Amino acid sequence: MAHQSEQAMLRLAALQRHLGTTAASEESGVSMQLVKAEATRPKPGGGAGTLSVTDSRTGKKYEIAITESGQIKATDLKKITAGGDGVGLRTYDPGYMNTTACISRISFIDGAKGILRYRGYPIEQLADKANFIEVSYLLMYGELPTAPELSRWEEAVMRHSDIPAAVKNAIDALPHDAHFMGTILTAINALSTCHPEQNPALAGQDVYKSKEIQDKQIVRLIGKMPALAALAYHRASGRSAAPPSQRLSYAENFLYMLDAGATPNYRPNPRLTRAIDIMFTLHAEHEMNCSTAAARHLASSGVDVYTAIGGAVGALYGPLHGGANEAVLRMLERIGTVDRIPQFIEGVKNKKEKMSGFGHRVYKNFDPRAKIVRQVAEEVFTIQGRDPLIDVAIELEKIARSDEYFIKRSLYPNVDYWSGLAYRSMGFPLQFFTVLFAVPRVTGYLAHWRESLVDPDTKIIRPQQDYQGVWLRDYEPMHQRKGQGKETLGAVPPSNAYKRRIAGQGWQ
Repeated sequence: MAHQSEQAMLRLAALQRHLGTTAASEESGVSMQLVKAEATRPKPGGGAGTLSVTDSRTGKKYEIAITESGQIKATDLKKITAGGDGVGLRTYDPGYMNTTACISRISFIDGAKGILRYRGYPIEQLADKANFIEVSYLLMYGELPTAPELSRWEEAVMRHSDIPAAVKNAIDALPHDAHFMGTILTAINALSTCHPEQNPALAGQDVYKSKEIQDKQIVRLIGKMPALAALAYHRASGRSAAPPSQRLSYAENFLYMLDAGATPNYRPNPRLTRAIDIMFTLHAEHEMNCSTAAARHLASSGVDVYTAIGGAVGALYGPLHGGANEAVLRMLERIGTVDRIPQFIEGVKNKKEKMSGFGHRVYKNFDPRAKIVRQVAEEVFTIQGRDPLIDVAIELEKIARSDEYFIKRSLYPNVDYWSGLAYRSMGFPLQFFTVLFAVPRVTGYLAHWRESLVDPDTKIIRPQQDYQGVWLRDYEPMHQRKGQGKETLGAVPPSNAYKRRIAGQGWQ
């Protein structure tokens, strides 16, 4: 009963965020009065208007239009000039902290309230009631599918789950100890060469105007990602991935390829299948994050979709992005036991330790996915056994959420904090975690790619820079160069293997 009460409280808390309800009463347990949701979205940034600007350098006054979305067009600032080189005013925004790069209808985040929605649907509802293949259709085409639409979609995705021989050969040519993500990146780019009919560089710049061509690449990439992941996994394990089965669901087929071996009637544990499916749903899309922005950036050049998606997956590889759950596990392993947490916390405050899995670029309250992932992790533990690091994770979260240092900095657990523990408990190696992120996130990338193709505002992305280097100088002959006070090549010591080779005779 206590567990059910806790679940009900979590559901009501989610409703409170999305519908603007009153707070739940601790005394009454689960009861709360619901307030009618706003019929329309509050005006972003206050809505339309004008911005009056007086340039103190010239005394000139300007009126700049504010859009319905509460934004000004950056190009409108170009008319504000003050002599000099004649270039108009620009904004300086490293990391794009406050820059809108596109109009999108795919997902919405309210970081202050801890809200994430796919096409208007709260992530809590989709994780609870939908499955990943249904959610992927929603992200791609804007609406939840009907039964016939879902059947056609699932059949098309699963029919394209096999891997071309050329891609397998490319993977076989990699070093034996290649990182899983390096293998996946190689495979995605190899896929590009296997389908020249969709490549704008070969088939013409207008090739993606064809819905048939678009949809074909979408089902190919979504369908093949689990198979690529299984191929990478078993390349390291020394075993062979089972061939994909169209008779299974998306998540079930993924586990089947990992674990079936030569047993065609094998069936993965349904509770673990559901856990993977929920994790896939939670990681499918997350607005204009680093890797999604990379996908749209690359696509703006007109490059083929496999190269654009491969570049996005490459961005996901970074430890500040998709690789963050690996960092969480390494942090928990380094702490080791509960009694060492206070020492670690002090190290964080003194800038000697890094707190992984806490805080987020967008969420300044909490990450709504984190609570769901923790529930998934608890479910996995009932099947796989309790991870010994869970006690460290729970205590670290408890201390951090009650410590003024972390509260002031809005450092709450994010999705990476618990996902690593869940994946580790399921037996996935640490370096495979980012692959488990990449498999579903390709769906989000593709939704943005598809959206950008019909966006009338899409232009090749080319940010400005603020050049502050040397202005002008003449070329100096070699004998006149002083070479002092400048950066130069650092030490690049030869490897022991190189020393061994050159110690022999006739090595060159």
